[in-house]
Amino acid sequence: MENLNVNIENILNFTPKYTINNYDNEICKNISLLHNRTGKGNNSLGWLDLPSSISDEQIKEINNLATEIKDKIDILVIIGIGGSYLGAKMVIEALSNNFEHLQEKKSNPIILFAGQNICEDYISELLAILEDKSYAIVVISKSGTTTEPAIAFRFLKKHIENKYGKSEAQKRIIAVTDETKGALRKLADNEGYKTFIIPDDVGGRYSVLTPVGLVPIALAGFNIKKLIDGAKLMQNITKNEKDIYKNPAAIYAVSRNALYNINKTTEILVTYNPKLVYLAEWWKQLYGESEGKENKGIFPASVNFTADLHSMGQYIQEGLRNIFETVITIEKPKYKLTILQDPENLDNLNYLTGKRINEVNKMAELGTVMAHVDGGVPNIKIEIPEINEFYIGQLIYFFEKACAISGYTLDINPFDQPGVEAYKKNMFTLLKKPGY
Repeated sequence: MENLNVNIENILNFTPKYTINNYDNEICKNISLLHNRTGKGNNSLGWLDLPSSISDEQIKEINNLATEIKDKIDILVIIGIGGSYLGAKMVIEALSNNFEHLQEKKSNPIILFAGQNICEDYISELLAILEDKSYAIVVISKSGTTTEPAIAFRFLKKHIENKYGKSEAQKRIIAVTDETKGALRKLADNEGYKTFIIPDDVGGRYSVLTPVGLVPIALAGFNIKKLIDGAKLMQNITKNEKDIYKNPAAIYAVSRNALYNINKTTEILVTYNPKLVYLAEWWKQLYGESEGKENKGIFPASVNFTADLHSMGQYIQEGLRNIFETVITIEKPKYKLTILQDPENLDNLNYLTGKRINEVNKMAELGTVMAHVDGGVPNIKIEIPEINEFYIGQLIYFFEKACAISGYTLDINPFDQPGVEAYKKNMFTLLKKPGY
């Protein structure tokens, strides 16, 4: 297997293949709406051809910045919320060594995040840890006025200027923002920060392949060219408008909607590698914010197995039968570790002697799928060969494209988020913000 693959075998006892086939004309029409830019939210489709439109010059500019900055800092603080936070966090977590922050010799800076919450203790503890560390900041905001990142940036801007002096601080702050307008653009121009542009036609949750994600990922030490190459390949694969079975994004979108129409209203994204926990968090934002409108939409949830089999596994096995699972399975791990013989065998695990840990994990995965399907939970399987930049790039574009197709199938605009404003109006009123 060379590329991402979608397997729907374990949903066909719940929604037969002819039901899937009945979506063929509708899904192909919706893919055409996307490609022709004639559907809802068509002014927010800059992500659609993004992988193939990123130039070598753009990649070089970002990589040159990474080379210039990352060797002189211990910590990179990324300020952002929503898509301005989760996209980079997802890729960095997936590609990082689980314990790299504990290694004495680090080839790349430690990545910390701010502006993704309004927690006084979090900001205080972050400022304390930065006191004796060399650091730089990437602040990401289209407007520069979003409450959470704007508060964090106020504190960090003051801290870095006090620590290094204004002139040096200006060299250590990178702004990813609008090309011409907004508070952060004005500040960046006034202060002379290095800047990168967020395209007007790309929403936050679809922005990981713009400088919103690429700048932090490159500064974290990862190969953004390979990430883009993976996304570019998936862009080409998912162009098929004629055959849903040859388009992985289409078959995933179809399967989700077919299950939704038999009252499977909650989708649980399942991972078996802790490095993919934030992939699930990014996926939840992508699908929740895109589809949860007009009293419609599949509720996105996630679990990380086998850990959550000892908690959420009970509910999934025997709880309310309105759920289905989408399992991300990885063909091969990065390392090889074989279980050893123990002469005393007090734990009764000698039957596993000689088996790789990955084999045990795979059998746990297979056994869980069998149990859950038998228990009334359909399973979609998404397979990739391994975790690296290329295949993460494939996953990113695959999920984005499938989300757009699925949203059109629900007959909603998958690119806006009007409901997000409701809490803000109440919060601003309670805080006595002028005009509220």
